[in-house]
Amino acid sequence: MNEKTIYEAQDLRIQNLSGKLDKSTDSITKLNERVGDLNYFTLQGNDNAMTYLENLGYESEELEKYIFEKVYEQNLQEGNNPLVPFEGINGEMKINKLKFLNHKWILADFTDGNYWGEMILEYNITENGDIDFKTISSLIYPQ
Repeated sequence: MNEKTIYEAQDLRIQNLSGKLDKSTDSITKLNERVGDLNYFTLQGNDNAMTYLENLGYESEELEKYIFEKVYEQNLQEGNNPLVPFEGINGEMKINKLKFLNHKWILADFTDGNYWGEMILEYNITENGDIDFKTISSLIYPQ
């Protein structure tokens, strides 16, 4: 009788753990699908953009790091980051975050510590390997 009770308890525990495993597996599958959707508009998730850069002789990951450095270097200059088309009200406007959309455009977040906004930057690689930036559009959020 005691062995039967132990067996039933273990069987119930196995069924509960199996149900939890199924739920976890479903959650992981959904998260992986979400990550795939989120990566669609990224340089590393865009095969066409990476191929374009590779045809120019660039490794997309290395170029992305290089461009990050170039943008953030401009934060080190005295005053506002020259890429930000707004003057800081409570301080200097600096770029916080960048997200590469493809081989031409970057989404950027900026702030002066109190006011913040977003902009789309276009970047081009010159013949001598420098990077030229152009602000395509921007906005600053009202307080």
